Amino acid sequence: MGNRLVLKFIILLFLICLIGFISKTMGLNSPQIISLLIFFASVFATLFFWDFRVAIAFLGIGALLATKTVDLENLIKFSSLEVILFLVGMMLLVGLLKDSGFFAWIITIILRIKNLTARKFVFIVSIMSALLACSVDEVTSIVFMAAAILEICDYFEIDPTPYIIISIFSTNIGSTGTVLGNPIGILIASKSGLTFEDFILKAFPLMWVCLLITIILVVFWYRKPLKKLEEKIKDSQANEILVRLISIPPERELKLGLAVFGVTLLFIALHRRLELLWRLETNTLLLSIPLISAGMVMIWRWQKARSYIEKDVDWWTLLFFLLLFAKAGTLKYTGVTEVLAKKISYLVKGNPKILMGTLLWTSTIGSSILDNVVLVAAFIPIVQSFKTLGFFLSPLWWALLFGGCLGGNITLVGSTANIVALGILEKETNIRITFFKWFWVGLSVGIVTTAIVWLALSSPFYR
Repeated sequence: MGNRLVLKFIILLFLICLIGFISKTMGLNSPQIISLLIFFASVFATLFFWDFRVAIAFLGIGALLATKTVDLENLIKFSSLEVILFLVGMMLLVGLLKDSGFFAWIITIILRIKNLTARKFVFIVSIMSALLACSVDEVTSIVFMAAAILEICDYFEIDPTPYIIISIFSTNIGSTGTVLGNPIGILIASKSGLTFEDFILKAFPLMWVCLLITIILVVFWYRKPLKKLEEKIKDSQANEILVRLISIPPERELKLGLAVFGVTLLFIALHRRLELLWRLETNTLLLSIPLISAGMVMIWRWQKARSYIEKDVDWWTLLFFLLLFAKAGTLKYTGVTEVLAKKISYLVKGNPKILMGTLLWTSTIGSSILDNVVLVAAFIPIVQSFKTLGFFLSPLWWALLFGGCLGGNITLVGSTANIVALGILEKETNIRITFFKWFWVGLSVGIVTTAIVWLALSSPFYR
């Protein structure tokens, strides 16, 4: 353990020195070098020492302020507080849905489908995982889907591993469909001006194409486990007992919870039209609607309001995001992103299609190793800088969104949903998935879906 820590520190020090050397050769000035070094030192340190990520974020911000690389006013500006508040509101609403029994109820509805087969089960799990990720977020979705899959597989006495992996793939793909599916969706929307309607028109259909192709791939890949499940289903004759295991009646509180969440989604979907009607700034309603809904919920369920805030809002993660966004914004403040944008533009010879493809594949590969929020936060100011060089940004934003989400399917640690679901699997069944047991199917899904997105984003529709 001690030797491993020493090795990590040596690698970290080497990487920081390498970044410093590259910064010098690029001709960056002192504030630019400091901001770049602190940002990448924080990223690499977070990667090596994930449990200490918030402490590392504190140290990074403290260093930026102490060296006068950024001032307090701009630090607050770059922290993307509007994104943090949006996530707080949505987390609280998800807490209401959990408390109302929504997730158990909706899984029960799906399991009532007649003539259940192994392939139909995979199809249902995939569709449900994707839609839940679109509606709430990838982590909440995978927690409930993993619990349901384990319950079902325990009933049929089969290995749940293939179905957990399938659900994770679908969750990561589904998180691209709307601004709600992943923190990077709302982050990109807030920085790019893309609306909920833009996501529905352009990201949502492409998400379905990727999902259907993934279903075909996993059905072929896991054909042997599916054959075994098929035999178990035929032996059981029906799934009525299974339905009763998790059956939750749609009571009054559930209906009210669904109504609140449904109205919130409706207003989020119409936010751009309402902003134009009421002459509000872009994304004002997108970011404020969840707060209004959350406030009304806390008044309605005032006895549990404190519990929602303390237990359902992931303050640890939100604080990490806030400080990360501030560090990424400092790169733009010091002018580092403009320098990088010019260098990248020169390498791709000013070709927008090559630039889009480079960004898509880089973010896909990067997000298979790094947390996708960290990666996207680093890329956003660079993408913004391409505007000054005459590039049309829309396809670049979509490339960053899909690359950041689809790359999460390539490795075990590529997404938060992966880590959460595999942790549940290990805790409940004592099954631990090895790197290569995941990697080959994950790589296949990641490459094929990214290639589909690459072809789609090359079309005029995404310009």
